[in-house]
Amino acid sequence: MFDVGFAEILLLSMVGLLVLGPERLPRVARTLGSMARKARASWASLKHSVEAELRAEELKEPLKHFENEIKSTVDDLKSGVDDLKSGVDSLKDINPITGDKASEADEPDERK
Repeated sequence: MFDVGFAEILLLSMVGLLVLGPERLPRVARTLGSMARKARASWASLKHSVEAELRAEELKEPLKHFENEIKSTVDDLKSGVDDLKSGVDSLKDINPITGDKASEADEPDERK
């Protein structure tokens, strides 16, 4: 992020020593260190949560594709079953002896 080398850190510590004095400089350095540590931890946490969210989105995409395939297969099966039912219903109307459509008068009376 920032390109800070040893020379810059040495210069900043000298200026801090002159401005703050030897009594307050260690306390300020500890405070700045803890703030930097908290900032790094917060940044790492944010980065981790964003990456986890991206991975979750990447996993949802194949699941949606699979769900759409399953739905289309179920729809195909339903239409096949409906076609089969209509074929069976049309076969029920055919007289097995003559092969013609049976009328209601030709059907035997089973009430006897």
